Amino acid sequence: MWELAEKKTTPIYQQIIEQVITYIQDGTLKPGDKLPAERKLAAFYQVNRSTVVHALDELVSLGWVLRRQGSGTIVNEGNWGRSTTPRVDWRSLFTQESHPNEPFLEKIQASLNDPSAMDLYSGELPLGLIPDFRFPSYTWEELLLEEKKQSPLGYRPLQQVICQRIKAEQKIDISSNQVLITSGAQQAMFLLLQVMLQSGDSVAIEDPSFLYSLPIFASAGVKLYGVEMDREGMRVDKLEQLILTKKIKLIILNPTFQNPTGSTMSKRRRNELIKLSQKYQLPIVEDEVFSELNFSAIPPSLKELAPYQVIHLGSLSKIFGSSIKIGWVVADQDLIQRLSEAKQMMDFSISIFPQVIAHTALTDPHFEKNQAALVAALKQRAQAFCEESQAIAADWNVSKIEGGIYVYLTWSHRHLTRKDWEIFLREKIVIAPAFLFSNDTMAMRVNYTRMTAEMRQQFFLKLQTISNELRRN
Repeated sequence: MWELAEKKTTPIYQQIIEQVITYIQDGTLKPGDKLPAERKLAAFYQVNRSTVVHALDELVSLGWVLRRQGSGTIVNEGNWGRSTTPRVDWRSLFTQESHPNEPFLEKIQASLNDPSAMDLYSGELPLGLIPDFRFPSYTWEELLLEEKKQSPLGYRPLQQVICQRIKAEQKIDISSNQVLITSGAQQAMFLLLQVMLQSGDSVAIEDPSFLYSLPIFASAGVKLYGVEMDREGMRVDKLEQLILTKKIKLIILNPTFQNPTGSTMSKRRRNELIKLSQKYQLPIVEDEVFSELNFSAIPPSLKELAPYQVIHLGSLSKIFGSSIKIGWVVADQDLIQRLSEAKQMMDFSISIFPQVIAHTALTDPHFEKNQAALVAALKQRAQAFCEESQAIAADWNVSKIEGGIYVYLTWSHRHLTRKDWEIFLREKIVIAPAFLFSNDTMAMRVNYTRMTAEMRQQFFLKLQTISNELRRN
């Protein structure tokens, strides 16, 4: 295992770095695994100890391994601060995974193929709750005519509808040249990383956050740093510490019905965050894909509070499912132009068809009525979940559900390990443990919207059984 298979012209220390990263990526080395001592590695590789030390120092700086006093060198159990290393072999760079496989995620995907499993992991509404709308018939000629309404920024009628909705909901008067249509919010995020950052730059996100395990950051060579949250949202004092120590270049957050915790940042904290970002001249990327699923009044968006400081991301996938994979970026006209150019260079073109569907859905005369019915149904399911969760209140702290699709359950007893969470898969309950969003192992994200009354009853009965086993362990 610890030998270099072939002669290369790259320095030995860099070959060692690449080999260790490859072992982490393919699962040969797992989170928490201990590497051999420096002297042993030097003997295995038949090099001076200083070469091994150099390689390990680089791996530490790149975030792949950690050095702990008395414990030696271990594989990093999380993603915070991790970055890729420059490679000479460009073919290898584009064909290899740039992030380690998550074994638990692979088990989740296998469980989702089991029709008898309870899917509380997926980030979509159940089919029965997705708002319906009538899609008009189009001839091929008519679709081709619609395609002529396409600009480099997207389908113009859809851009106009998005502008109207943003003006009505967020009181922001924007024009079509400030909106770029993308294939979902993740593509928008990827474009922003490519245009606004360079390899080695640092980004601050919430801790925990769904962004934690996305491969787009590692692919761009961008380092992620998590900012602790409290009941009001991302802690601004902790963020300022990171800005000063890690040279943060961008702040990305999901302030309304946050994924995975379901919490909403207070208006006071939003103002504090904007003030801090203005102090250090840092742009904020606001992911607002859940804001329309609100049970009561929510704070104004960050974009509304600071139109020139905030880049706003939206999407239809949380309402209509991933089949309508349409998202958008709202930003300054110059940035939108740069994003559009990057999108064209990367050939991230979007078919006219999903854009026409999205436009049809948003302009359907029954959309608002169907939207209201959806929110009412979600509120009913949320209330039922919270009431029935009293049965497990001694073991789990359940977050308030004020909108969105997620609820966060935190274990109240001894420290849980990653292995403990496999009990849920064994019981055919597919949830998202906290370590998919952070280094934490004490909580889980549940999509409560996917539960019928019968499923809820079954879930809480099984959760009581699982809780008893976790306490015994």
